[in-house]
Formats: sequence, C-alpha cells, structure tokens
Amino acid sequence: MRAYLAIKFHEDYRNKRLIEEILDALDKSGFETTTIVRDYEKWGKIRFKPKELMDLAFKLIRESDFLIIEFSEKGIGLGIEAGYAYSMNIPIIILAKKGSDISETMKGIAKELIFYEKPEELEQKLKEIQI
Repeated sequence: MRAYLAIKFHEDYRNKRLIEEILDALDKSGFETTTIVRDYEKWGKIRFKPKELMDLAFKLIRESDFLIIEFSEKGIGLGIEAGYAYSMNIPIIILAKKGSDISETMKGIAKELIFYEKPEELEQKLKEIQI
C-alpha cells in the first residue's frame, strides 16, 4: 500500500525526529511511504519553488493508495492536499496527537482518524484499522 505523508514541516527541521518516527511506524505497518521533505528535498539539500512543490505533492498523491496527514499542527498546505486527495477519491487517514483540534470538515473527509500520544503507538493503531 503506497502512502503519501503530508505533515507540516519547519525550515529549521525541528520536527524531523517526529517525521522519521511516523514514517518508521507507517513502514512497519505495511505502508510504502513517501514524503517530500525526506525523499525529494533531502532534508533541506534541495529546494522547490511553491508551484513546483504543490505540483509534486499532487503527483505523489495521485500515485498513492492513501494520503496520510499528520494534523497535530495545522497548515494551509495540508488542507489543500486533503482536498485534492478527497477530490481524487484517495482515502485519507489523519494522525494527530491527543488533544489536537481537528476541524469537522477534516473529520468529514477522513476515512480514519487516529489520535496518539507517542509515535510508537501508531504502528499498532494503523494495523488495527480496516483499510
């Protein structure tokens, strides 16, 4: 199962460890993952212009069986990616830390919503969902 991970990332890569832990949990759960920051930007070694970045994201979403969004921290790009995946009938799985505010709109388009305290919990939780 191919999955594109959408997650808000920061210019200083302060959430790099979180991204790696989530990708590891996804891989252990049977997903073949791709994400722009790791696989295409190589953690800041390569930069894309905004249009190039969105075109690449849309291409990767179209090539995926699932869009997985880590939505503990909101971002406009995440909403755009979610809307695009939904319009393409690509199932969306939302991951968020417990206590995160997930909009009703986002809940409405998600196939699954998984809350977690630590990324290590995600492997088991992902294996439990019906996909």
